[in-house]
Amino acid sequence: MAAPSSGADDTRQKAAAYTWKNVRIDGGGFVPGIVFNRAEKDLAYARTDIGGAYRWQESSRSWTPLLDSVGTYTNDWDPGKGAVLRSADRGETWKKADLPFKLGGNMPGRGMGERLAVDPHDNRVLYLGAPSGHGLWRSTDSGATWSEVTAFPNPGNYRQDPGDSTGYASDNQGIAWVTFDESTGTSGSPTKTVYVGVADKENAVYRSTDAGATWSRVADQPTGYLAHKGVLDAENGYLYLAYSDKGGPYDGGKGQVWRYATRTGAWKNISPATDADTYYGYSGLTVDRQHPGTVMVTGYSSWFPDTQIFRSTDSGGSWTGAWSYGAYPERTNRYTMDISSVPWLSWGANPSPPEQSPKLGWMTEALEIDPFDSDRMMYGTGATVYGTRNLQQWDSGGKFTITPMVKGLEETAVNDIAAPPSGAPLLSALGDIGGFRHTDVTKVPPLMYTGPNFTSTTSLDYAESRPDTVVRVGQLDSGPRIAFSGDNGANWTAGKEPSGVSGGGTVAASADGSRFVWSPDGTGVHTSGDRGASWTASTGIPQGAVVESDRAHPKTFYGFKSGTFYVSKDGGATFTAKAAGGLPAEGPVRFKAVPGKAGDIWLAGGKAGGTYGLWHSTDSGASFTRVQGVQEADTIGFGKAAPGSRHQTLYTSAKIDGVRGIFRSTNAGKTWVRLNDDAHQWGWTGAAITGDPRIYGRVYVSTNGRGIVYGDFNSPD
Repeated sequence: MAAPSSGADDTRQKAAAYTWKNVRIDGGGFVPGIVFNRAEKDLAYARTDIGGAYRWQESSRSWTPLLDSVGTYTNDWDPGKGAVLRSADRGETWKKADLPFKLGGNMPGRGMGERLAVDPHDNRVLYLGAPSGHGLWRSTDSGATWSEVTAFPNPGNYRQDPGDSTGYASDNQGIAWVTFDESTGTSGSPTKTVYVGVADKENAVYRSTDAGATWSRVADQPTGYLAHKGVLDAENGYLYLAYSDKGGPYDGGKGQVWRYATRTGAWKNISPATDADTYYGYSGLTVDRQHPGTVMVTGYSSWFPDTQIFRSTDSGGSWTGAWSYGAYPERTNRYTMDISSVPWLSWGANPSPPEQSPKLGWMTEALEIDPFDSDRMMYGTGATVYGTRNLQQWDSGGKFTITPMVKGLEETAVNDIAAPPSGAPLLSALGDIGGFRHTDVTKVPPLMYTGPNFTSTTSLDYAESRPDTVVRVGQLDSGPRIAFSGDNGANWTAGKEPSGVSGGGTVAASADGSRFVWSPDGTGVHTSGDRGASWTASTGIPQGAVVESDRAHPKTFYGFKSGTFYVSKDGGATFTAKAAGGLPAEGPVRFKAVPGKAGDIWLAGGKAGGTYGLWHSTDSGASFTRVQGVQEADTIGFGKAAPGSRHQTLYTSAKIDGVRGIFRSTNAGKTWVRLNDDAHQWGWTGAAITGDPRIYGRVYVSTNGRGIVYGDFNSPD
């Protein structure tokens, strides 16, 4: 039976002094927006879909993260409303203006934009295009307060999948972008002519000529497509529009590029390719402000053989592509790529022509030429930010060089992490890019796990007494979804799958590496004694249970599901449900056994409004004791003991004595020290946490879009 523990009355001590850094991966996610400031040289910002915003630091040629926590979804299960954050010091500090509706950085159509725009003549005036049918909003006090522009007639109507019951793909993608015609204003007064893009295939572009008082649909505009971007060249009087038949960022099978003459009202189709040759949509769009007749656009959804970037130096009269076919399948590229700073971008691939490695990109919805430097361009992909500093070689017949421009921008979603007592200091399980063996956390790893290369790794484990033995599981379109390593994750061999597996689930390695227990998606728990060559169904444990191993006894495995704890003493062949009550029956639960101590288990999890907290067992799960003072806990991990302590250090992402944070305990949970502060919160940190068994005080923290963060204790000594 669960019972309260006896610990000290004040379980939370003074915060520790910590230095926080990212485990370097460099990128790893979609960058749908890049904005150069047109008034200040070298000032640029990037927005990610799940990792917040960043500011470019030219001196170090790296990105500085600006946000720790932003909303990502508009689904019902995310209760938070949206907000506009404003900063007067380039993102060092922020003030917040709450909105009466949700904003979702990771929603369909997130590559369109920009939805938030500042009037270039009167910076007190801002417009925000809202999703979900909430229309166009305006601020006249530099973003402090907002009100709906009730005169705007169309909140949009495009939904990726109207039948999606989750609310994700059925969300109205709303107002896509706002663009000002600078030629119609003077400094200190609102710009008179404003263009707005709407997610409506029949009515995609609207205009106001009286500073937003009244609006009308732009006459004679093309229909049948969504205008992903609208970029205005005020000098020549052209509004360029990149269209796609879908909202993106993944889909898009047809598209066009149009030019609207703002002075005459004439429309012209200036698409770089004929409709018959177009199998993608257009999105990334930029004008060279030093040479306004130069315009570039991307075929963002050209997945095969590669994305495409087009360039025109005559306002769209003629175009050239970044690559073209010679004698098919051979390609002629106008560029070279140097990924030596982020070598994993090759994915270890050696494709057949016309595909190449590394790829030029995919999901290329962000494309910007530096307004002060015609040679510098940046563009975002589904995995990184690429760029060049000699772009004009394109026009002179030479080749421009593309390199990653992503240092400091850490965007991976972390599913699991492990810190073995020997070998690499860290192993990671990541969404989208699989994961890495991190031999040096200050350097970019050369390559993700391969053989096989999972799209996402969901769980991994090593054998406690033989840490060269490692197992990982994950997602792959066509199996296998499990792999084994005998050299600490450097090389891998795929295992076979039990029948019915549809996803990675969770996996555990015995303390001596002789057995493995796998709880995959799609079928029940199974055990193997031959590294996945064959599998036997476990009994006594339900499908979907989370599994872990004892870190001392090689035949003991554990499982948990819906409030019940399960134990196997025969290598995972049979499990027995334990009678321990009081454990959370709802919400995610994560638990781990203490290295080297048989039967010592810590369990974290639950659901707000229900049973939620941290529990400890010293008898292999026969009974659990709730840890006092811990109102909520999502993760538990272990690290090297403090000097003079007989207990391994505990780490958790939790709410303790009313405060949310990353906590450490050196006395088996009797007292806790908060390690982070309010400036270091990194959004959601509830997937995984681990200390370092070799370095006292070091903790590795998972995030959902800010990569792996690690902290080191600033010892007073």
